[in-house]
Amino acid sequence: MIYPTSRAVFFVAIGVPVALLFGVAAPDLWLAGIAWIVLSVGILVVDALAAGMPSSLRIVAELPGMLAMGQSARATFHLTFDAARAPRQAEAALDAGARLQILPSRRSVQFVHGRGAAEFPVTPLRRGEGRIEKLWVRWTSPLGFHWVQKSETIGRSIPVVPNVQAVKDEALRLFRRDGPLGLLVQLSGGESAEFHALRDFQTGMDRRAIDWKQSAKHAVLRAKEFHAEQNQHLVLVLDTGRLMSEPLDGQPRLDRALHAILLMAYVALKLGDRVGLFAFDEKPRLKSGTVAGARAFPLLQRLATGLDYSTAETNFTLGLTQLASDIEHRSIIVIFTDFVDTTSAELMLENVGRLLRRHLVLFVAFRDQETETLRRAEPKTPEDVARAVIADALLREREIVIERLRRLGAEIIDAPAGRIGMRLLNAYIATKRLGLV
Repeated sequence: MIYPTSRAVFFVAIGVPVALLFGVAAPDLWLAGIAWIVLSVGILVVDALAAGMPSSLRIVAELPGMLAMGQSARATFHLTFDAARAPRQAEAALDAGARLQILPSRRSVQFVHGRGAAEFPVTPLRRGEGRIEKLWVRWTSPLGFHWVQKSETIGRSIPVVPNVQAVKDEALRLFRRDGPLGLLVQLSGGESAEFHALRDFQTGMDRRAIDWKQSAKHAVLRAKEFHAEQNQHLVLVLDTGRLMSEPLDGQPRLDRALHAILLMAYVALKLGDRVGLFAFDEKPRLKSGTVAGARAFPLLQRLATGLDYSTAETNFTLGLTQLASDIEHRSIIVIFTDFVDTTSAELMLENVGRLLRRHLVLFVAFRDQETETLRRAEPKTPEDVARAVIADALLREREIVIERLRRLGAEIIDAPAGRIGMRLLNAYIATKRLGLV
């Protein structure tokens, strides 16, 4: 596609008043106006022919094979011209689907010997299939009278998945033995711990673990090392309904729940427990059964990544009843869900109560800091007062539901989205130490 620039319009238009002046001052010179038009059109045609044609540009896309939530990558497009007719610079613009953000979406490209590259930062906004749709490249003719534009349909999909590497890094930090709050240190004792081995007593170890008989026998302080009981059953339950697709601190609640689920699964499998994943909205969507061993983590990762957003209302009766019938052993059940008010939460409370008769339930409640900010904000207009009253009513309803869950016997994990993973792990560790399962 070739179209004139503002310079070309100005170049042609400037001849009109000049020709008018010639026609008024010297009527015999009226042909000068026609001559100017012919001359300017001729210059425009020559300039257009001298410009590189769209067909002379070849575009090769280099796209990331996968994107992780919370991380950015680069989409690179290699542009190659016929060197004899290549411009010195061009503008490139990239269009992507709703799940990807391109900022900035326009780039300036410099060409050396007819070669250049346009790089665009790509940031995922939601999980699923991100799309790179189309690339536009335009450049000016040698005199700057024309824009030459080429559009290339890319039509490529990029899977957007949870950030598993961040999950593993966070879990590995928890497992560090040299940290005073390392996970293995926290699980080295407790009511449900099992004797594992004797080791030399080190500074910082619990003095109650010293085995005095063995220390006297070997003439050196020896301490008992305990490992937490293994092979417990952990079931991670995820509500994928409409409310869980709503954003919380810039990310959908579903994605934040999946990060905590993968972290829990990775840690529990490393500790020797059996882990299962169950998801539902208006009906059950996923039933993985329980798996064991660190090698099972990729399976749970793949199943969790496949869970998509939904606009369906959550059916707690159907989902949690199916869950209860599928679980054969007493288990730790972690429920990730959301609710609006006491009325909509009534069925949830009833079915969670049934689960508590046999299992230990950890209920994850994402704290909505935006709503809390609206409640605390100083009102300056009537609209601010209305927002504060509504926010206060919503938070009061939430507190009532959480208190009812606590009275039923559920362990409540109530924290901001960024701290849910750590709070949940601490609760899980406490249940293992105390042998509550």
